[in-house]
Amino acid sequence: MVRLLLGFSFFVVILACEGAPPNIVLYIADDHGRNDSSVYNPMGDAITPQMAKLAAAGLTFNQAFVASPACGPSRSALLSGMMPIRNGAEHNHEKPRLETQTMIRHLKEAGYEVAAFGKVHHNKWIESVGADHVDPTRKDLEKSVQAYLDARTDNRPLLLIVGDVRTHAPWHKHDTYDRTELTVPSHWVDTPDTRQTWENYLGEVTEVDTTIGNIDTIARAHFGSDDFLSIYTSDHGHALPFGKWNLYDWGTQVAFIARWPGKIPANARTDAMVSWIDIFPTLLDLADADVPADIDGRSFASVLRGETDQHRELIFTTHSGDGKMNIYPIRAVRDQRFKYIRNIRFDAYHTTHTDIQRRPGHGAFFDEWEAAAVTDPHARAVLQKYLRRPAVEFYDIGKDPGETTNLATDPAYAADLARMAQHLETWMANHGDNGRMQHQPYLLSEPYPEPVAAK
Repeated sequence: MVRLLLGFSFFVVILACEGAPPNIVLYIADDHGRNDSSVYNPMGDAITPQMAKLAAAGLTFNQAFVASPACGPSRSALLSGMMPIRNGAEHNHEKPRLETQTMIRHLKEAGYEVAAFGKVHHNKWIESVGADHVDPTRKDLEKSVQAYLDARTDNRPLLLIVGDVRTHAPWHKHDTYDRTELTVPSHWVDTPDTRQTWENYLGEVTEVDTTIGNIDTIARAHFGSDDFLSIYTSDHGHALPFGKWNLYDWGTQVAFIARWPGKIPANARTDAMVSWIDIFPTLLDLADADVPADIDGRSFASVLRGETDQHRELIFTTHSGDGKMNIYPIRAVRDQRFKYIRNIRFDAYHTTHTDIQRRPGHGAFFDEWEAAAVTDPHARAVLQKYLRRPAVEFYDIGKDPGETTNLATDPAYAADLARMAQHLETWMANHGDNGRMQHQPYLLSEPYPEPVAAK
């Protein structure tokens, strides 16, 4: 629940209704897991002082979700305010219908200048959706942003979008952490290469965190104060087992931290459930501009202002596939307590780039997992859950946040399961979602596909 001093929420509401549209810095990390941050997991390994600094001055969303746990569908949902099936980007690398990618156009119509740096849309589609300035260079983000702001003469309010790709696999080696002292998540298999991969990824997380602070300093200098809206978020979870490409919370629940001094409560948290499709209408709402009626998203500006701790009752998420290595359509619905997952092709292996490619520093640890599974029951159970999934999974998130115990056949939860199943069934029918795939899946009746590295 949002924690505020008595009377402060009224003060926030009054201030939020005054003044010009805010300058906005929207910082998007690629493949950064929500719990891989000291803000969300203070007892974890991740070193993220800049995220913590942002959270101390702003509002942290405990229940923020993406529409889909793959880069293209997630970003297309952001820039359209529509779910993947409506904007056309159901599969990763599938180009959305560009007429749906209207967030930037609407913000420009509301009086904004829009500048995009790094990876904002998938590939270079951002150039097709009307930003005033696009710099797709993915290195030295601070240098690119600084140069642009130094030369900027436009007097319009600015939406500055920074897309940081470093947390996208594969990851470079780092010495920020000691892998022997790291805590390997319990839903993985603890092996030497798993630890090395975890160390490399966390090193990238800390580098991203440093850049967040640097961009914030540059923006403060340009705007002349900290009177601007600063948001940090990620397009989905990390590209490690049960994260990216999955509808477990490891893949769909993301960091979302917002700061705007005097307008958003400081050092506060909210359990309001929000989706990435809601960001577009929220920014328009804060700019006092009209929100399109034909999008799926809806503004949570009232949550930002501290007026309410409620937004969505249900979060729907979808995943369809990513090329020929990831062919596994999944749909899910979640409320504050329960998660219902439908594995549409449960007759097939669940595979991703991680276990099929097995790149050094990313998925090569699967060789060690398979070797461990010969004698280790835990390793066997992890691989079983990863590769072979039932038609339905049902989790009591309140009691089991790690989604470890499938309650789909537990009679005590039959009524709750039926209610959540009906929500998903209705949503899919209303959206014409038939679980289409681009390629044929890897059937369980056939041998497990040969890993690329083994060919």
